[in-house]
This record gives sequence, C-alpha cells and structure tokens, in this order.
Amino acid sequence: MEHQPIASDSQNDKYGVANPCYAPAATGTAAMLGPPTAESYGPSAPPATMFDSMPGYEGTVAGGGGFLPPPMPAYPGPQPTPGPEQPNWNIPSISEDTAREAFMLFASSKCCYSSAPAKDGVIINTEAFNTYRYRLETFTESRSTEWRQEPYSGQTVDAYAQPPPGSWDIPANSPSLFVDGRQCIRVPYTSSLKNCDSCVGMGRKPCKYCAGAGNKLCRLCNGYGFRIGFNRCYHCNGRGRENCNHCNGQGSRMCEICNGKRQFLVFKILNVKWTNNIEDYIVEQCSGLQLKNLRKVSGKELLKESQPMVEPVMGFPDPNVVQASQRLVNEHQGKYRQTSRILRQRQTIELIPVTKVAYTWKEETHIYFVYGNELKVSADNYPATCCCSVM
Repeated sequence: MEHQPIASDSQNDKYGVANPCYAPAATGTAAMLGPPTAESYGPSAPPATMFDSMPGYEGTVAGGGGFLPPPMPAYPGPQPTPGPEQPNWNIPSISEDTAREAFMLFASSKCCYSSAPAKDGVIINTEAFNTYRYRLETFTESRSTEWRQEPYSGQTVDAYAQPPPGSWDIPANSPSLFVDGRQCIRVPYTSSLKNCDSCVGMGRKPCKYCAGAGNKLCRLCNGYGFRIGFNRCYHCNGRGRENCNHCNGQGSRMCEICNGKRQFLVFKILNVKWTNNIEDYIVEQCSGLQLKNLRKVSGKELLKESQPMVEPVMGFPDPNVVQASQRLVNEHQGKYRQTSRILRQRQTIELIPVTKVAYTWKEETHIYFVYGNELKVSADNYPATCCCSVM
C-alpha cells in the first residue's frame, strides 16, 4: 500500500479560504460541520498528540529524525598485522613499441588529431614513475526513524500490545559487502489510530469554492436574478444563485488528506542505510601527469586487506603511504562510529604504472604520458590538431 505523506504547511494552499463576500446560512452537511473558518479549509501541521511516545524511540519526528547511535561492537578490536613483504615493487618502463601503439590509438580516437606525430614521431626517451594509490573503504550501517501515516482501511493496530523491539534489534536484509543499499522497515507494535487533524475525523471538509454554503452567486447574472431587459436569468431561474458544481450543492467535499477515511494509521518506520565510504590517497611522483587522470585507471594490486576493523599499514617502503593509512584509518573509525555501525573495512594499495615519453616531430620535442593497466594516454600539447566545422 502506498504511504500518504504527512500534512505539512506547504499543503495549506490547496485549501485556501474563498472570499466570502456573500455567504448565506449553511445547510445540510455544511451546518453539521459548523460555520466555515480559516481552520476549516486547510490542514495545519499534525499536533504533537498525533504521535505517541514509544519506549526506545523517544524523539522520533515526522519526516525523519537523527541517526540512532549504534550499539558497542561485539567483536574485539583489530590486531596489528605485519606489513607486506615485497623486495621490489618497481614496474619497469613500457617498451617503445607499446608506447607508440598506445599513442596511435589515442590519436585515432580524436576526430581533430592528425595521426602523423604518433606514427612518424621519433621516441627519444621513456621514463617510468611508480605512483602508489592507497584506498580505504569503510562499509557502514546507519539507522534512523520517522513517523508515517496512511488512511485507515482496516490495517492491524498493534500499539502497546507489547514493547516495540529496539531499533538495532530489528533484522534487516543487508546488501553485499561494500555495496550501497537502503531498506525501510515498519517497526512492530507502534501502529495506532488517530483522527484526521485536517477534517477533525469527519471525513469531509467545507467546500472552499462556496464557503460551505452549497451554492454561490450565479455567474451569468452576478446574483441579480435578471439580465438585460429585466428578463429573468434562465441559468439560475431568477434566484440569483446556483449550486456549487465543485461539491454538487452539498457544501462539503471529501477530505483529500485522509481520502474520506476519517482516521489515520500512525506508525514508525525504521530507515536502514548501508554506505561504502571510500577515500583515496595518491602519492605524487613528480612525473607531470595530473592526478585526476589516475582516478579512472587501475594498477597492480600490491596489498588488499579486509577486516571488521583494519589497522594502519606498517612497513611499507614509501612513508607517504604509511602516513596516509594512519591518518585515514583513524579518521574513518573516529567519524563513522559516532552515527553508524562499521560492518567491514578494506584497504588496498595499487602501483599505477606511469611512463613519460619524450619524442621529436618536425625538429621539436614533445611529451606524452602512458599510464594505468589500461594504457591510457595524456597529451595536452599534441602538435597536429585542426578545427572541424560542420557545414
């Protein structure tokens, strides 16, 4: 069943008060509902009494509250692990043939690039740069609650039958590790009935178009009953008023907030959110290649560790990677444990190959880069480009 949104101030305009320049005494349903007032036409925000106070869920508000603090982890803290043992993690420079093939493929992918520099340029030097990328992933689960309401149509009412389960005791179907996901769960034993605040439990509201009278001024004679030449108005038969076609002369219309059901089923919803929080650190090797290019390529995986809570990397040859690992692990564990439960952490170190290629073409020296396992090419100052125009 589709949930109905809780009435808010933004909905008041749809029940704006008509200008009651002429409003005769209300009859029928209008009399039953009482004289029309500003409160009769538009719903106000649900009163505080609309929502019960449930043990363990105090402070829940309509539209969602803050995140619920997670319980203490049941597993012991992470234990230090020895650093990876690798005598040599340097990747040699790619061959000239590989560098040229990558360059030619790059040039052919550009509609305004001539292939001549890539094909005929003379490679004079290649230089390898080993660029490390450290990545920390912290997979978290956070929970928050909010009040929901829907028109009552015979649904189960179970509030106070027994205490509701704790917010972190309710089972949820988590996705695969390190994959984002969401789930909404109705909290058991929180459903209760409340009168619709908009129509005061009547199911109907005074018609805003006729101010609850059921009729309004005749649109042809403007209430006079006669037209030009003192002829009786045929539209209203000389009465000066006509039935309101919006309420069919009843003076009231079905409440659009509760759909005429008079009552709402009010209950709590538990919002569960799984988030894979990822942060990278790239060690710059002064190759001249912009770091943004490296974010879209992969490298040689040197380390991959997954634990409930990881320890910073120790013993890695590059101290910048060690420092980045210590900083990010401390930041993640301090930040995410406040509002969520850390389910798993994973840290990886990649060695991204970067080759700087110098070549000559037309007696001038130029540079391009080949990087990543994908052999992507970056050549900011390609020497043979043209401007294309569409005729």
